[in-house]
Amino acid sequence: MTTKSTRSQRRRTVVALAIVLAVLGGFLVRLVDIQVVNADEHVSDSIEKAFGAKQTLYGSRGTIVDETGQTLAGSVLRYDCQLDPLLITQLDGQIGAGESDAEPWSSVSADISEITGQPLEDVQRIVGDKLAEDPASRYAELVKGVSTEQYRALADLGAPYLACVAHPARTYPDGAVGGNLVGFIGSDGEPLEGIELGSDSCLASTDGVRTYQQGKDGVTIPGTERETPAVDGGTLTLTINRDLNWYLQQLIAEQAQNMEAKSGSILVVESATGKIRAAAEYPTVDPNDPSAAAEADRSSRIFRGTFEPGSTFKALTAATVMDAGGQSPTSTVVASGFETFANGARVRDAFGHAAYTYTLAGVLMDSSNAGIAKFSEKVSNETRYDYFKKFGIGDGSAVGFYGEAKGVVHPVSDWDNQTVYNTSYGQGLTTTMPELAGAYAAIANGGVRMPLSLVESCTTADGTVVTPELPDPTRVVSEQTAAATRDILENVFVQSSMSDSILVSGYRTGGKTGTGEKFDPETGSYKSGAYYTTMIGMAPIEDPQYVIVVTLDEPSKVKSSAANATAFQKAVTQVLKTYRVMPSTGTPTLLPKFG
Repeated sequence: MTTKSTRSQRRRTVVALAIVLAVLGGFLVRLVDIQVVNADEHVSDSIEKAFGAKQTLYGSRGTIVDETGQTLAGSVLRYDCQLDPLLITQLDGQIGAGESDAEPWSSVSADISEITGQPLEDVQRIVGDKLAEDPASRYAELVKGVSTEQYRALADLGAPYLACVAHPARTYPDGAVGGNLVGFIGSDGEPLEGIELGSDSCLASTDGVRTYQQGKDGVTIPGTERETPAVDGGTLTLTINRDLNWYLQQLIAEQAQNMEAKSGSILVVESATGKIRAAAEYPTVDPNDPSAAAEADRSSRIFRGTFEPGSTFKALTAATVMDAGGQSPTSTVVASGFETFANGARVRDAFGHAAYTYTLAGVLMDSSNAGIAKFSEKVSNETRYDYFKKFGIGDGSAVGFYGEAKGVVHPVSDWDNQTVYNTSYGQGLTTTMPELAGAYAAIANGGVRMPLSLVESCTTADGTVVTPELPDPTRVVSEQTAAATRDILENVFVQSSMSDSILVSGYRTGGKTGTGEKFDPETGSYKSGAYYTTMIGMAPIEDPQYVIVVTLDEPSKVKSSAANATAFQKAVTQVLKTYRVMPSTGTPTLLPKFG
C-alpha cells in the first residue's frame, strides 16, 4: 500500500527530473545553434572579439578606357612597408653571439635606404625612436606607396623583420590627355573631379576582409582564417578617342597661345549618335599631379562653362523661321547697318552699310544682326522660345558629367523690348559647348537631335555590361528645313572671306562663326574689348557625320572668330582622317546673298 507521503515524494522526483530535462534541452538547442546553425557567424565573432586580428583586402578601382579600349585611368599596386623593431634587436643579438649568419641591421638599413630613396639616418631613426618609446615594440612604419619594383627589391633582402602590404593606387598613363575630362582622385582614394567623380558608382571597388586567430607569438593559427573577398570596380568605356583627343589638345594649346587667349576648347560630336568623340581643352591638368595645375584648370570648361553664343545662334533662328514661318534660303528682308524697331529696340551690324535687300542666306553670310532680327519677326516670340528649347538650349547635355552647367534662356514673359531681338543673334541668353554642338548636330542629322553621350558602357566585375539610360531623340525641324539650313551653312563658309582658312581640301563643309560679348557681373555690363569666339561646323556637308566646335576665351591678338579659323580647319581635317570619312562628291549650290 502506497502512503500519501510516498506519493508526494515520487511527484517531487518527477517534477525535478522534468526541470532537469528541460534545462538540458535548452542547452542542447543552444549548442546546436552555436555549433551547427550559426557556426560560421559565431566563430567569426569569437575570433574578432577575442583576438582582434584582421586584414583589409583591397579591391582595385575600375579602369577608364576610350572607345578603342586604350587605358585613360587604371590601378596599380603600391606597397606600405613596416618593420619589427624588437625582432631587429633580437636578430642583431644572435648575430653578435655568433648564433646567426644573417646580415646585421646596419647593413640591411643601408640597402633599404638605397632602394626606397630615404636617407640612411632616417631609416635607422625610425627603429631607434620606436625602441626608445617601447623596447618591446613590434611595429614601425617604414615607408608608404613603394612601387612593385621597389617591393621586389625589398623582398629580395630576405629580412624577417620587414613586411609590406599591397594596396591599389591610381595611375593615368597618358598624363594630361583628357585630364580635364577624366578627373582625378585624392590621396585617400576618394574621387574629386571629372568622370572619376561622376561615374564613381561604376568605378568604385568594395574592400574585403580576412580575419584570423593568432598565438601569442603572432603566428596565425591554422584553420582559423575567414575571408570576405574584395570586389573590384567596373571598366568604364568612354565614347571619346584617345589619339584624336591628344592631337586636338596639342592643337588648341598652340592656337590659344598664338592668339593670346585665356583658354580654348574643341568638342567633336558624332551627329547620328550624339556620341562625344573628343573634348580637348587648354589649359589642362595632369591627373597624376593635379596640384601642379591652377585650381581653375582642374575641371572641364567644356562642361561647366557658359557663354553668350553670338552669331552661331543665327542658324537656329534661320531654321526656326523656315520650319515655322514659311521662309526659305532665298526669302528676303530689307535691313541697313542700323535699325530701330517699332518697340524701340535698336540693332546694329558689325559694319555700316546702306539698306540691303538681304536673302536669309545672305543674312547669315554677312552675319547681319539687323537682318536676322527682321527675319525673327516672321514667327512669334513664343515659337522662337519653343524651338530654342527643342534644340536643347538651356537644358544641359545630360551626359552625366558631374557639375555640368546649363545655359539660360529666360521665359518670353521676361524678355524686354531689346531682348526680343537680341536673342535672335545670340545675346541675352547663354549656352554651353555641348548644348550648341547638340543643336547643330540636329541640323546635321536631318532635324533630329540625338542625346549626347560620353559613356559607352560600364562592365562590372562579374562581366555584366550596363549602358547608360538616355533621353529619347527629339524631332526639332523637318528634314527639308534641316537640308535648307545646311545649304545656307555651306554657303556661309564657301562665300566667306576666310574660306581659304576654314575649308578642307576634298570635303564640303559648312558652319557659322560667333563673337559673343562677355558679361561682367561686377559692373553689370559687357566687358570692353573682351570676346568669346566660336567657330562651329559640320562635315561632310552632303552627309554630315561630325560636328566640330572650336572656342577661344578672350583672344587678344585677333579678337574676332577669325582667331579660331586655323584650329578649326586642322581639327576638321584630323577628325575626317581619324574616322576615314570618304571625300565629298558633287559641288556646292551657290545661294544669292541679295534678292
